Order: sequence, then C-alpha cells, then structure tokens
Amino acid sequence: MDPQDSNGKEGLTARRAGEVVEALTALALPPGLYLVATPIGNLADITLRALAALARADVIYCEDTRHSRTLLAHYSIARPLRPYHEHNAERERPRILAELTAGGTVALISDAGTPLVSDPGYKLVRDCLSAGLPVTSLPGPSALLAAIGSAGLATDTFLFAGFLPARQGARRARLDELNTVPATLVFFEAPSRLAESLADVAAVLGARETAVARELTKLHEEIRRGTADALAQWAADHAPKGEMVILVGPPLAQAVTDDAIAARLEPLIDRMSLSEAAKAVADALGVAKGRAYDVGLALKRKAGA
Repeated sequence: MDPQDSNGKEGLTARRAGEVVEALTALALPPGLYLVATPIGNLADITLRALAALARADVIYCEDTRHSRTLLAHYSIARPLRPYHEHNAERERPRILAELTAGGTVALISDAGTPLVSDPGYKLVRDCLSAGLPVTSLPGPSALLAAIGSAGLATDTFLFAGFLPARQGARRARLDELNTVPATLVFFEAPSRLAESLADVAAVLGARETAVARELTKLHEEIRRGTADALAQWAADHAPKGEMVILVGPPLAQAVTDDAIAARLEPLIDRMSLSEAAKAVADALGVAKGRAYDVGLALKRKAGA
C-alpha cells in the first residue's frame, strides 16, 4: 500500500470525526441530566458524543474539579465545573434539581469511567426521575468492562460487587456471602489493601481462577492471572501501584451425591412441601430442582415403607 494513500485515509478519518463533533455541537443540547462516561486513563478513550455533550452543557458536575479540568483542557472545553461528591451531595442535589427544573442542561462525570459505578450519583438520578426530569446516559469507558474483557475469566455471567470492606472481619463476611454466586466476581480495590484482600479471597473462596487488572488503558497496564494466594504473594512482594480490579472466577464445579442431597432434604420435608424443600436444597447445592425432588420422593417412599 502506498504510504500516501494510507495517510490520506487516516486524514479522512480524522476530518470525519471532527465533522461529527462539529455537527453535534451545532445542535442545542436538550434540557436534562447527562451521565457522561470519561476516560479511565487514556484521554483518547472518549466518545465523540461525550465531547459534544460536555462542550454544550450549562454546567458540569464532577468529583474533583482539579482532576476533571485536565480532561476539559485537553479538548479545549470551557464550561463551568462544580464538585459533586459524597461529602457535598446532600447540599448540592437540590441546587442541581433546581437547575434542571428551570430547563438547564447538566452533565455529571466521575473522576474516571462511567458515573454511578462505585461513584456518587444514584440519589441524584432517583430524584430526577421522581420529579419527571429527563436523564440520559452517554456510554463509554468502564474499568469494570475493560477488566472483565481482558481477564480471561467467564464473561457470560458476572457480578460487580464494588469495593470490599476495609476491615478483615467484614471483608471475609462479605466474601462468604458471595461464595456460592455462580458468576465471575469483580471488585475494585485500593493498592494498599490489595495483598490483604487477595489473601482473604484465597481463604474464603478457595483455589478459583483469579486475575488482577491494574492501570487499565495506561502506560503500565498489567493483567496478572493465577490463584488468589499466588497473586496475594505477588502483591505483598511488589506493592503494585495504580487503580486495581480483582476478578474471581465462578465456584469450582463439585460432584454432589444423592446422599448429600438426601441429608439436606431430610430435616426439611416434614416442615415444608416437597417442592419447596427441593428448591431450597437445589439452590443451596447448585443442583437441578428436579433431581432434588426425585431424591425427596425416594425418601418419602422409604419412610412410608
């Protein structure tokens, strides 16, 4: 291929992207609250629609104005920037609702990624919807989805569980609650607690496939895979820095015998219907309800013999 042809096509792509943004910014932004996803590290990871919305909003609310000002300056966006975070949300929410009620356009962004994902904003959205005010999500970067896509763990079903508790007792209790969830588990974690959290994952959830994704989309992006105890040792030895995502594969499949099902059913079938008992045991052991029901029928027949 002629290099000039390649450069020409790349130039056309850049010009076309500029034309799209220009066309969008020429249109008035309809009144309402806009939840705008922003880059999680690489400033190029922002959509054309997000740029146009931020450029037209009457005001942009963010977690940290110093952090968000870097993004806006990078794209020459000059709009009023105000803080909205967990410490001032109760005070600022009525002000935002008043601005929206008056027909304003308000953009909400987080420090990185998609608003409301482990970030403030849920109560604001609820109040907007209760008041009949329009809310629009502009999808884009998400550390959660970037990590689940690259980790090599099951993606058909996953559960995002936010940040684990800081104290070990509460953290292990939370992990125990999630122990039987048949899905890949995804957590955000601070680098200072990474080794401790991975050690607790190993202690509570066992030898499941585990991955740690850090500094996603940034220069030192890294995804490490292995068992939780091995990753805990790596984290303790190297004290990795940056934003962390922990991913833990679904529970390991284990053979459940009919005797084990019967042992769970016996104390239940005299206190509830067989159908209810079968469902309870099936959910607890991860077996088919029909199988648990058949084992229960056999128990009833044996008891009546």
